[in-house]
Amino acid sequence: MGFDPNGRLRRIPPEERLNVFALVIYIPEPLGVFLDDLRRELVPHYNPHAHVSVLPPRPLSVDPETASKQVQALAETWPPFDVHLTDIAVFPNTDVIYIEVGQGAQELRAMHSAMNARALACQEPYPYHPHITLAQEIPAADVPAAIELATRRWSEFTGPRYFRADRAVFVQNSVNDVWIDLAEYPLGSLAVRSPR
Repeated sequence: MGFDPNGRLRRIPPEERLNVFALVIYIPEPLGVFLDDLRRELVPHYNPHAHVSVLPPRPLSVDPETASKQVQALAETWPPFDVHLTDIAVFPNTDVIYIEVGQGAQELRAMHSAMNARALACQEPYPYHPHITLAQEIPAADVPAAIELATRRWSEFTGPRYFRADRAVFVQNSVNDVWIDLAEYPLGSLAVRSPR
């Protein structure tokens, strides 16, 4: 299942699913709702679900179940951690506007490194950089105004600028850029027990 551009839930038939997968951590309310609203303001008619990517989109050379089992095996031993968001920034080569991750970036890099192996391995086009995307694929002439608007809205936000990363979601893309949640894994579900 996925959501159409109007936010309605829809079933995605297998023939519309692409061999493009990612691993994300969704951002809960109220921060996630603020970020979704901001992204829609910057890129109208976009139906976002605020997240930080652990594994950016990639093709798989194995079936999704095999890859999903690898995610589960690591996620259940990975302790939850806090993620704090800091400043608005832009990637110079792509003009992607994003919010920088402060605390939690080291854990996200370690998690990415551990997950980007075996069934999930991919030679990514850019070095992994933990962030929350706000706008992408906008005309270059519109970038300065979008950065100014994003910076102003972020400075006006009075809610918490952090969240607990306690679950990861394995997702698949489909035609029309609709992402489908395939499986959700609580982090640290296999608690390490200390000897008595």
